[in-house]
Amino acid sequence: MNTMRTAILLAFMTALFMGVGFLIGGRGGMMIAFVVAAGMNFFSYWNSDSMVLRAYGAQEVDERTAPEFYLLVRDLVAKAGLPMPKVYVFDSPQPNAFATGRNPQNAAVAASTGLLQRLTPEEVAGVMAHELAHIENRDTLTMTITATLAGAISMLSNFAFLFSGGRDNRNPLGFIGVILAMIVAPLAAMVVQMAISRTREYAADRRGAEICGQPRWLASALQKIAGDASHIENIEAERNPATAHMFIINPLNGQRMDNLFSTHPDTRNRIEALLAMTDISPGGSTPPEPAVKATRKARSVPTTGWGRGPSASSKGPWS
Repeated sequence: MNTMRTAILLAFMTALFMGVGFLIGGRGGMMIAFVVAAGMNFFSYWNSDSMVLRAYGAQEVDERTAPEFYLLVRDLVAKAGLPMPKVYVFDSPQPNAFATGRNPQNAAVAASTGLLQRLTPEEVAGVMAHELAHIENRDTLTMTITATLAGAISMLSNFAFLFSGGRDNRNPLGFIGVILAMIVAPLAAMVVQMAISRTREYAADRRGAEICGQPRWLASALQKIAGDASHIENIEAERNPATAHMFIINPLNGQRMDNLFSTHPDTRNRIEALLAMTDISPGGSTPPEPAVKATRKARSVPTTGWGRGPSASSKGPWS
């Protein structure tokens, strides 16, 4: 159901992009818009992962530089039956994480230093399982294409007024078409982009709970992350607001309510859905105990290791 809904929304987004081109330049404009959309999607397909990791100054870690965290991810990857992604850590006091990459064979997961310091190992396992679910579902590519199309629609809309004044204007709807291209189309694109993002989060929550085998781990993590996101700044996210949809919780506001312009579902609804899960798939029935036991031994590491900060010692409400 979620896959079908996402496909329909993506098709609508593409049609909307071509429609804006049509309103600006008739059939010729529509074809130009289609070519531009294809080119932008191709560029995003190959470069989205490196661009976002560079934007957040993420540093790749391995079994030598961050053994506990790397081992946890590796065990989850084995349970999910996925290729091992590259593992990154980025410096931010706000607990959060994201996944990126064009496919499971070329993917990366990244966690903030705040996530590793403020959450328990079990909660971190739930978060990283959620990010692996995004990779398995190819949500990283879907949302990159969606964001690219939304940005392109906004770009075309900025040109609508310029093209509307010329004698050779091919806009079939005249001034009304200009208004639609300038105002309605970008608004509709934003609504569709956010709807796709919310749909993919619910699916990743469920699959993430199956991978780690404990829905309560992720539920507890979501509550902590949402609470911290509301009062701990993420400076890089503020500089790159277009990437907010990539994180497990919106880093700009914590996302505590559902609305047409929210990148994520209401955190309370996500938690309730997780707590309602009683049946775990056989592939995810056993928690990653070796990784959890290993991480319990660690106490502090800055950017490239595992730390336990102020709230890490306190159990979540469902631990």
